[in-house]
Amino acid sequence: MYQVVCYWGTWANYRPGEGKFTPDHVNPDLCTHLIYSFAGLDSETWTIKTLDEWMDLEDKYGLAGFKKATDLKKFNPHLKVTLAIGGWNEGSEKYSAMASDPSRRKSFVTSAVQFLRKYNFDGLDLDWEYPAKRGGKPEDKENFIELIKDLNSAFSKEKLLLTAAIGAAAGTIDAAYDVPAMYKYLDYVHVMCYDYHGKWDKKTGHNAPLYPRALEPSADQALNVEYTLNYLLKKGADPLKTVLGVPLYGRAFTLLNPNSNKMGAPAAPTSFQGPYTREDGFLGYNEICLESGDTEAPWTEKWEEEHEAPYMFRGDSWISYDNERSLRMKAEFAFDQGLAGVMTWSIDTDDFLGLCNGPKFPLLRTLNNALYKRSSGIYSSANATSLSVFTIILTLFLAWRPY
Repeated sequence: MYQVVCYWGTWANYRPGEGKFTPDHVNPDLCTHLIYSFAGLDSETWTIKTLDEWMDLEDKYGLAGFKKATDLKKFNPHLKVTLAIGGWNEGSEKYSAMASDPSRRKSFVTSAVQFLRKYNFDGLDLDWEYPAKRGGKPEDKENFIELIKDLNSAFSKEKLLLTAAIGAAAGTIDAAYDVPAMYKYLDYVHVMCYDYHGKWDKKTGHNAPLYPRALEPSADQALNVEYTLNYLLKKGADPLKTVLGVPLYGRAFTLLNPNSNKMGAPAAPTSFQGPYTREDGFLGYNEICLESGDTEAPWTEKWEEEHEAPYMFRGDSWISYDNERSLRMKAEFAFDQGLAGVMTWSIDTDDFLGLCNGPKFPLLRTLNNALYKRSSGIYSSANATSLSVFTIILTLFLAWRPY
C-alpha cells in the first residue's frame, strides 16, 4: 500500500482571509499519514514541548489542535496522525546539544513517549534541520544515529512510528546522515525534494525540478529529484522506506530584466509575497492558481520540458511551482522507483477551498489518483493512453473482421 504523507503547518491558522487553514479543513481521506507541525525542544529540561499552547492545547480556552488532529482517526480509522518536532525556525544547535549527551537523549526519549501517549499521537517525525549544519557540530552525524537508535528502542515497545524529514542536497546528505544506519532505525524517511532553487540564487530556477536540464551549470544538475534519489540509493537507502517529498507551493523571483524571463535569468535577491502566506519569495499553490486565473493582468505560463515542471511570468514577476501535471509525473516516478509513496509540504497551501474552479485539494487529489492508477496498472501518461486506445481499436477491428 502506497503512502500519501500530509504535513500540516498549523501556523496557517493565523493566515488572513481565505488563506486561514483550521483543523476543519483537513480531509482525512486524502492522507494515509497526517503530520502535525511542529513541536519544539526545551533546552533546559531536554524534553519535548508545545510551541503554541493556544493552538495545540485545550487549556485556557485553547483551540485544541492536538485533539482535533488525532480525532480525525475517527473518520478514517486507517489514518496515522504523528507529531513533527523541529523545523527550520527551531534550528540545529539545541538538537545538537541534546543528541551529544546520553542523559539528555534519555530525558528527551522518555518525554517523547509520554507526550505522544498523552495526546494520542501515533508517532514522532524528526525534522532536525540539519545535523552538522546551521550551528551544529560534525559529530552530529554519529549522534543523530544514537538519538534515533534510542528512540527506536523505546518506540518499538510502545508501537509508535518513528520517521524523519531529511534534506535533499548531496552536501547535506554527506554531512548529516549515515544513510544505512539511519534507515536501520527509522520506519520511514521523508526526503524534502524541494527548495532546490530560490531567490537566494539571484537567478531564476525551479523550486523542485524532476530532472536536470542539459545546459544548466554542472552544479545545478545535481539539484533535482532524480539526482537526490539516485544519490541516496547509492549511499544505501532502502526504497521501501523512502517517501518522496513534493511541494504544494512555489518560489517567486523578481527579474532584473522583464524581457529576460527564461530559466536562469538574472533576478534580484529579494522578491514578492502572496496575500495569505506573506513570505518573501514564497507562494502557496492556492495563491499561485488564483494569480494564473487573472484575466485582467494575465500571466504567461510555460512548461520546462527537461525539468518536467511549470513556471510563469508577468512583467518582472516570475514563479516556479508544481501543478497537477508535474505532481502526477512525480507520483508516477516515485511508484516506478519502488518507493513507499509521496509526502507533501504542506496541505494548507493546496487549493483547500476549491477557489480555482476545481475541487478542493486538487494537488493532493492528483497525487492520490496517480498512485492509485499506477498501483492498479492504469498508466496515465500520454503514451500509455495512446497505446491503450490503439489496443482497444485493434481488438475491435480483429473482432469485426469476417475472416
